[in-house]
Amino acid sequence: MLCSSFTISRFAIPTVSALISFLAYTSQYFFLYFEPAPLKVHEIWRINIFALCIWICYYRSCTVDPGHIPRHWKPLDSKQLEADRVSGRQRWCRRCEAFKPPRAHHCKTCQRCIPKMDHHCPWTANCVSHFTFPHFMRFLFYTVVGTSYLETLLFERASIIWASRNLPSYLGPSVGQMAHLFVLLVVNSLTVFMLFILLVRTLWSLGSNTTTIESWEIERHETLLRRARHFGGYLEGPGGVRVRIKKQEFPYDIGIWPNIREGMGGSANILSWFWPLARTPDRNTGLKYEVNGFEAANVSWPPPDPDRIPLPPKDVGDSITFESADSSGYDVQAFNDRKAEDLRRQRAGLEVERRKRFHKRLEKELEEDEFEESEGSDDEAKESDYGEEGWRNSEGERLRDFGVDEDIEFYDEEDVPLGILIQRRAQAALKKL
Repeated sequence: MLCSSFTISRFAIPTVSALISFLAYTSQYFFLYFEPAPLKVHEIWRINIFALCIWICYYRSCTVDPGHIPRHWKPLDSKQLEADRVSGRQRWCRRCEAFKPPRAHHCKTCQRCIPKMDHHCPWTANCVSHFTFPHFMRFLFYTVVGTSYLETLLFERASIIWASRNLPSYLGPSVGQMAHLFVLLVVNSLTVFMLFILLVRTLWSLGSNTTTIESWEIERHETLLRRARHFGGYLEGPGGVRVRIKKQEFPYDIGIWPNIREGMGGSANILSWFWPLARTPDRNTGLKYEVNGFEAANVSWPPPDPDRIPLPPKDVGDSITFESADSSGYDVQAFNDRKAEDLRRQRAGLEVERRKRFHKRLEKELEEDEFEESEGSDDEAKESDYGEEGWRNSEGERLRDFGVDEDIEFYDEEDVPLGILIQRRAQAALKKL
């Protein structure tokens, strides 16, 4: 998988550039020598204008910096921060050793946290983020419009050839011209079809103000809601924590017009949305987003998830106590009871088993499935969906398929509370001074 991703990233830009050149320029060479219907002047201008817009938007999609999180940025509400941590909302990036703003994720390719990360696009070798989304949107738009226009020109010439199919061969185009037209039609049709689907999906995300990752989180939340109905509204997380799962509205959908305006760089000028040389969104933005107010002010996104709840801390004794908060969605009493039991077992010399990293858990379950198959079990073996990391949406995608670093996104390797991490980092900074 890593080798495949690396290969795609390495050859993506040359491949896309070759495809643009082939469709935009070899088609004009074909039309130049197609005597029954050569290109008109206005058709030549349109093809080349579309090609220029595609080149500009693709270049900017590939080269504009997707952004980074300021090193010393941190949330203003420390109580909300700790409540988020306990309820399983990741706010601290262990790789960057810094806070993550809402909607930010750590990209495993860019090796940093990306503001409003949508996904890491292998065909632009760049992240689609708060800063690059407008350029990516314009690239898709002009590519679909340009290739659709080219499709009409190619289909018109193909219709002429088909209408004259009964004439002697010397009166029509050569075999080479027909082969060239056939290849252009096939390649262009496939390109239009695939990019049109991607454009529609991206337009839907723009209108609803959801990133691809957030669409995954919404579907995950709906799955947890269905599961929780069978257990009285609660699901169990690690360490015996009972997590209350209740319907939570997506907070960033603020209306179609405001959504589009925010996604296209914050400008209300419709013409600028289509201008290939439009400026990149202000670099001071991307850390805070307007919410719709459907949920209480202290409820943040994503919703609580049992597999993101950290284990009770082991190295801080009784000095850390999590306060109750109805909006956090977890059973505080059960959490504290389990914490006390774990501490009692530690004092008695018993080892509390740590959670294994998600891929280890997944590998173990797959091995068990293979063992059942070898024993002749009648049950159908299938890939595990244990925990959020192993879960896939309806399209079979995991978070890693969008470029997210799953090792950073989950709490599998970190038992130390966020407050202790902050304190340690502050002490380290003082020592450097």
